[in-house]
Amino acid sequence: MSTIVRVMMAVISIGSPALADEKMVIPRWPQFRGEAARGIADEIPAPIDWNVDDGTRIRWKTPIPGLGYSSPVIWGDRLFITTAVNTKDDRPEVKVGLYGNIESIDEPEEHSFRVLCLDRGTGRILWDQEACRAIPRVKRHRKSSHANSTPATDGTHLLAFFGSEGMYCYNMEGKLLWKKDFGLLDSGYFAVPDAQWGFGSSPVIHDGRVIIQCDVQQNSFLAAFDVRTGAELWRSQRKDVPTWSTPTVYVGEPRSQVVVNGLKHIGGYDLATGKEIWRLRGGGDIPVPTPVVAGELIYITNAHGSMAPIYAIKTGAKGRIKLNSTEATHPQVAWWNDRGGNYMQTPIVYRRLLYCCRDNGVLSCFDAVTGETKYRERLVSGTGFTASGVASAGRLYFTSEEGEVFVVRAGPEFERLAMNNLNEVCMATPAVVDGHLYFRTVGHVIAVGGENR
Repeated sequence: MSTIVRVMMAVISIGSPALADEKMVIPRWPQFRGEAARGIADEIPAPIDWNVDDGTRIRWKTPIPGLGYSSPVIWGDRLFITTAVNTKDDRPEVKVGLYGNIESIDEPEEHSFRVLCLDRGTGRILWDQEACRAIPRVKRHRKSSHANSTPATDGTHLLAFFGSEGMYCYNMEGKLLWKKDFGLLDSGYFAVPDAQWGFGSSPVIHDGRVIIQCDVQQNSFLAAFDVRTGAELWRSQRKDVPTWSTPTVYVGEPRSQVVVNGLKHIGGYDLATGKEIWRLRGGGDIPVPTPVVAGELIYITNAHGSMAPIYAIKTGAKGRIKLNSTEATHPQVAWWNDRGGNYMQTPIVYRRLLYCCRDNGVLSCFDAVTGETKYRERLVSGTGFTASGVASAGRLYFTSEEGEVFVVRAGPEFERLAMNNLNEVCMATPAVVDGHLYFRTVGHVIAVGGENR
């Protein structure tokens, strides 16, 4: 039974036609990690196993030009992706694995920054638009690209963000509606400014607003724009080191807010005005993971340097929160752990458990409410992990940089169900819709779906 039919039946059984909002029945994964970055699609189970070599449960595999680590986003029967094509070098350098080289790659060649729309059912490219053509203004890391930011869509508009090369708004047919140039957005290591690593934060669309977080070397800000016109609605200046985290919109009591990661300024901002609600300082000094909200708690994690914390902050938090030592408690923090957090990956909260998969493939499971450690197990040795985990029907999916997808049963005890190889480098988080997984590898988008064993 399709997602559309099941949702429509649920609406009919409730007996309330007013609930039959079109948005409820359209298959969608509209931003990085899906709705509110939760990374969950439970309606139809995704496959446990597949085989790229012999085509088992491979629906389609479409080549994508250039290099980009943005994740696929989906609305209805359409899938969107971005890429940056070096017009003079079709084999850009990529180095994955566990290493600590901070140097940048200088690519003084002209690049074509592109937005692509694929048919979700067949993988056929429906349209391919060049947003701009330019020499990248910021260098990238060997693990990075010039198209890291995942697009966002509300079913009418599609936002593509290329950092220093600007933000572009299209309609669903690929017509450019508006664009904005934010000047130089220099993302790099604050301790070594010459080490530029490429912009990574993705846009979020909520209730007619586009929210972007631009924590860079100079003039950092969080801002909201009208999705129809691009007009700026509010802007809040931030004093933080460069981050690569996407903001999360929380809607609920006591107030709706935009939640952001950071080093000097983890915090919540009023969704309507951009006014600061609460703030917390401290953690890893290269913040990347996106905040996740589950129930009445906001989960923040980051790593690098002296700390790798996980914070479980109450949604009603306000003012300045101080945690000066590992034993410190605070009435607005349910729990925190100073060494359990992730460096690159956004954690996932699923069925009251918090899962954190680190760069070295160690997966930790915590009680999401109390912080109690349930297990800590290694998925694989000697392989790096950058993509964030997703969940479907009691299963968790974690993708290594080498393209190995580990399937783990959700629950307080560790059980590995399968390992499937995509046979290509994979740095991007997959999308999950209607029982299908959509992986963006270094050279393709791959759709995986079909009957489970």
